[in-house]
Amino acid sequence: MNPISQILSADDILLDVDALSKTRVFEEVGRLFEKRHGFVQAQVVEDLCAREKLGSTGLGHGVAIPHARIKGLRRAVAAYVRTRLPIPFDAPDGKPVSDMLILLVPEQATDEHLQILAWCAQMFGDRRFREQLRMCGAASDVHQQFADWPQS
Repeated sequence: MNPISQILSADDILLDVDALSKTRVFEEVGRLFEKRHGFVQAQVVEDLCAREKLGSTGLGHGVAIPHARIKGLRRAVAAYVRTRLPIPFDAPDGKPVSDMLILLVPEQATDEHLQILAWCAQMFGDRRFREQLRMCGAASDVHQQFADWPQS
């Protein structure tokens, strides 16, 4: 089982989100994390925005992996967000982003954090995975795509 499928549940997947900016996406995911995991929405937004100021988490191909270290967090959590329309994200290829895997990791996370980011980069680097993910119309289908990767 890959590490992403261990930290991402179908309940942490938002599809067709109406957001026109990174901050708006972070507000939506902050609301989700507050409801599902008890985080303070404003803190999630602030930490994700602070990380983004260090450099874009856009990978290219319409994908980004916004992430932040969260004080007091015991284990990594994730959310997947697909926006209704692609948004500017300062990705290396200059393309807007519509697919995001948002990661919150413990403040002291090192190896686990890097392993999760490496898996994300591999997953989203797979053109077939990206295409199949974008065809999913339900959160359960998106979750299954993450759980099934890598496909044989």
